[in-house]
Amino acid sequence: MIHIRKILYPTDFSSFATPAYFHAVAMAEAHHASLTIAYVFQESGSDERSPSEERTYWRNQLESISPADSKIAVNHVLLEGDAATEIIRYTRDAGIDLIVMGTHGRTGAERLLVGSVTEKVMREAPCSVLAVKLPRNHTTTPTPDLSIPAERGKV
Repeated sequence: MIHIRKILYPTDFSSFATPAYFHAVAMAEAHHASLTIAYVFQESGSDERSPSEERTYWRNQLESISPADSKIAVNHVLLEGDAATEIIRYTRDAGIDLIVMGTHGRTGAERLLVGSVTEKVMREAPCSVLAVKLPRNHTTTPTPDLSIPAERGKV
């Protein structure tokens, strides 16, 4: 029997990550597992914000994500560096049982030119990886209708 106790949902906040979030939450509910929501920070080099301000911005974005089901134990982790490398390292260090992440679903030359964080994670992760992609005829996902629970102040 498969025992899933710790699920990692790495996000880049793109529309491709959104469907994976809902899968990760459903898996956490079904397996009574904890859910770690992670973002891998990389400095943009923008003159608009300092690196510290950028980190704070992304940490706030990260911490705003929380399932409506308060029974799910949630951790938020801000990593820094190469996305695939940091996701794999964190997975090993934290003893993650399942990674649920979005993918663009690129194939062929497009994938070779752009590279794929999800593909590298799938090849090198020490656990199973569920790669969730948008349906074939969708290019973006609609913004989910999420309400803010008054007692928690988080989505």
